[in-house]
Amino acid sequence: MTMNTSSNKPEQSQLGKISAYQTHYDPSLLFPIPRAEKRAELGLKIENGIAINLPFFGMDFWNAYEVSWLNLRGKPQIAMLAVYAPYDTPNIIESKSFKLYLNAFNQTKLAGIDALLSLLQSDLSQGFGAPVQVIITPLEQFSKAQFQELDGLLLDRLDIEVEHYTPEPTLLKADHHLPAVEETLVSHLLKSNCLVTGQPDWASIQIHYVGSPIEQEGLLRYLIGFREHNEFHEQCVERIFTDIIHYCKPQKLSVYARYTRRGGLDINPWRSNFTTAKMPANLRTARQ
Repeated sequence: MTMNTSSNKPEQSQLGKISAYQTHYDPSLLFPIPRAEKRAELGLKIENGIAINLPFFGMDFWNAYEVSWLNLRGKPQIAMLAVYAPYDTPNIIESKSFKLYLNAFNQTKLAGIDALLSLLQSDLSQGFGAPVQVIITPLEQFSKAQFQELDGLLLDRLDIEVEHYTPEPTLLKADHHLPAVEETLVSHLLKSNCLVTGQPDWASIQIHYVGSPIEQEGLLRYLIGFREHNEFHEQCVERIFTDIIHYCKPQKLSVYARYTRRGGLDINPWRSNFTTAKMPANLRTARQ
């Protein structure tokens, strides 16, 4: 059955509302939101409700740390979950609905991890509107979990004065009189807010580009400018990508954000136009 999500709006979701947590499997709890409306705000071309000729490709890495179900004898099982949702899926899934959906497995008896994986793969692919990859890490593999900080030159070292706490893309500048460089810049000062509730979302961000040198103080001020901005994680990263492309005109660009978890979930969008780009490894940072 195809899920009709074209009229779904963020304010219609369970965000900011008192929710009755169901404890038995219920895929209808997932609340997809079309990507197209926010992409249209960025000036990207939309046809038949889908953005086309996007200036980037990429992935949204979801990690869930509160996954539990019952085996056939009623004993609780736990695991961690990773979902890889391609950038061109028609929808994102509102994160609280994702949490409610996962919690609905808490008192659900399943034959094993394969049974859980089958349900997750089917339901989440339907919610995102296209196939997604689901990876389950069972308890016995938890000790193998790795951490990795984002690599690059730290923008946060700069002693700057900040005046804007909403995005001001005119702060972005590049010196086109200088030879092109390949550079990776990192900041841990990205903060945005939930589009509906206004709750804070904290992130580290990595910007890798080839092109005229980007003025670093302006870039840091721009990133800090998201501090009072209300948008979902994926939308913030796409806004940053399109603003840098427009104002700095790099030949190649990747933007990758690792957001801290909320409600047992973290969401980590990556957007790039490097044709030879290697997908990030989806490794947690210390703050996650």
